[in-house]
Amino acid sequence: MKQYTVAVLGATGAVGREMMSILEEYDFPVKELRPLASKRSAGKTLCFKGEETVIREAGPDAFKGVDIVLGAAENDVAKAMAPHILEAGAVFVDNSSAFRLYDDVPLIVPEINGEDAKNHKGIIANPNCSTIITLMAVAPIAKISPIETMVASTYQAVSGAGIGGLHELENQVEAYVKGEELQVNTFAHQIAFNLIPAIGSDSGNGYTSEEMKLQNEGRKILHLPEMKVSCTCVRVPVMRSHSISVTVVTKEKVSVEQAREAILSAKGVLLTDELKNDLYPMPLDTSGQDKVFVGRIREDLTNEKGLNLFCCGDQVRKGAAANAVQIAQLLI
Repeated sequence: MKQYTVAVLGATGAVGREMMSILEEYDFPVKELRPLASKRSAGKTLCFKGEETVIREAGPDAFKGVDIVLGAAENDVAKAMAPHILEAGAVFVDNSSAFRLYDDVPLIVPEINGEDAKNHKGIIANPNCSTIITLMAVAPIAKISPIETMVASTYQAVSGAGIGGLHELENQVEAYVKGEELQVNTFAHQIAFNLIPAIGSDSGNGYTSEEMKLQNEGRKILHLPEMKVSCTCVRVPVMRSHSISVTVVTKEKVSVEQAREAILSAKGVLLTDELKNDLYPMPLDTSGQDKVFVGRIREDLTNEKGLNLFCCGDQVRKGAAANAVQIAQLLI
């Protein structure tokens, strides 16, 4: 089997580290792994396949000889490095939102629209974490009948804000137990024992940037340019795995049984739907693996063509790092 030189841009962050772990877990044919990060991290090491690998500074010359770049950096870094990646002849699989809505950049969830990856021009975008998890759950239904509208509420874990989010929840819980003052740094408000119903910046229409991603990205991935989505994103005091409550309205009525059968046979999802036995998707069960769990499937009582469901998935893995590595698998 051919071996590939793979660079991870933003290797020291939570998603970058997870990408390295998943490359190893998936036994991706890596000839050389090149972890890239900021100047302050250059010279330090990260472990890959039992060996210490030296971190290099991300710069114009860092991509020479690289076949695939997995991006786990912020938008500004992705945009700055993209020309150098393309000049080096590598394919850039980018997890930032920098290129997601470009017409000439495929936005890929391999189980849903993997064929679109063939049309890349050097850059392939990884969708938003909540978008991936939600669409994995509803795409099997969309294959039966196109989705016209979708109303969703997300319950997003603190790890979606990076390592700082995890530390903030841990530190606040510890301070609460000790009777100490709770420090707020990463989030706008205390997250321990609280919910924060806003993620992302103000889009100017009453929705946040995070909430608009489900419609804008969902249309592109599902090839449904007219689909309308109303979303509310909520940060919850959960360590890992995002959850989403979704109501879809399809062009033609899809029964609960049809939806269950479609989800049961779909790749990358697990039907977890036995209400009488207290079996439904939960963050604790979905963390640390790549399947999206789907349950609570039932008819919507306000629209005869509507279905309600609840889904959970590990947003660091399937919502980010694993999806990127699965895109890389398509390339080889």
